[in-house]
Parts: sequence; structure tokens; C-alpha cells
Amino acid sequence: MADREQLAAWLADTAQGDERAFQQLYAATSAQLYALLLRILRNPERAQDALQDAYVRVWQKADTYTPERGAPLTWLLSIARYRALDVLRRKRPEVAMPEEPDMMATLLEDEQALSPLEENENQQSLDAIQACLKTLQPQQRDSVLLAYYEGLTHQELSQRLDAPLGTVKSWIRRGLMRLREWLGERAS
Repeated sequence: MADREQLAAWLADTAQGDERAFQQLYAATSAQLYALLLRILRNPERAQDALQDAYVRVWQKADTYTPERGAPLTWLLSIARYRALDVLRRKRPEVAMPEEPDMMATLLEDEQALSPLEENENQQSLDAIQACLKTLQPQQRDSVLLAYYEGLTHQELSQRLDAPLGTVKSWIRRGLMRLREWLGERAS
């Protein structure tokens, strides 16, 4: 694996249209991006398609990378992560990402080093979410976690939990409402 400076140099050259630098960047980072995509999408074919889309985006947007804002690999992984989330949204629109900025930030958190203050804020947010999840009924908690972390549709949840579809939808809706209330109370 190339070091941070080398990746940044290849990105800068890619921004200038250097195909060889782009090939080297791809060779050095594609395995890590593919592993992330495969973990999120759980399908080699979709992960490969998302990888291709991610690198098309890298080619088009390499000029927007700024070293001061984070490591090159973090930037590349973010692009791949967003491609994967786009694929999941297209495939399963009923499993949309939460609207609350704090929850979105937690789910899409970059691997770049955070300041101690940011680390503390993130940990407090995670602690609040975990505390709230403990207050949910087991069916609500299981439904919400399976929907958002495994990307299961309502129908798939119904089958996995051996419960009627309407009941599963209610569990998710009530669980999310409780999460919103809980997080709103903590933010006040």
C-alpha cells in the first residue's frame, strides 16, 4: 500500500488528467475500496459495479480533494461508501437513511482522525443511541437494527422475524419515533 503522500500525489496528477497516475491510484487502493463495498452491499457483482462508479467519480472529482481536509484514502473510502449507499437506496427505497443529522453522521462517519472534542461528541451520540435502543421493546430494536445495518426490506424482516408485515412496519415506525424523541430530549 502506498503512503499518504504518494496517494495525494497520484490524486493531484489524476486531477490534471494523468491516466498513469490514475492507474497507480487504482492499483494501490481498489482492494480496500472493494472490501468496503462488499461489506456494505454483500454482493460481489453490485460491489464491483459500485467500485467502477466510485473510480469514475474519483476521475471526475480528483481536483476537489484537498489534503488539509483529510487523508486521501479516507476521501476515496467516502466516495465508495456513498456509492454503496446510493445502490442500497435504489434497491431498497423503503430503507432510507435517517433524516437526523446526528444519526447520519454516526452512520457515515469517516475513518479519518478526529479531534478529542469530536471523538467525545461522537461517543456521546453513540452512547445516547445505545441507551435509547435499550429502552425499545425487543421487536422494535431488532427491526430497526436489521433494517438499517443489514439493509433488510420490510418483507424480509417479516420473514426473518416471523411476524406479519404490518406489525413489522409498526415496530420500525414506533422504534424510529422513539429514537427521534429520545435524541431530541438529549439535545435539549
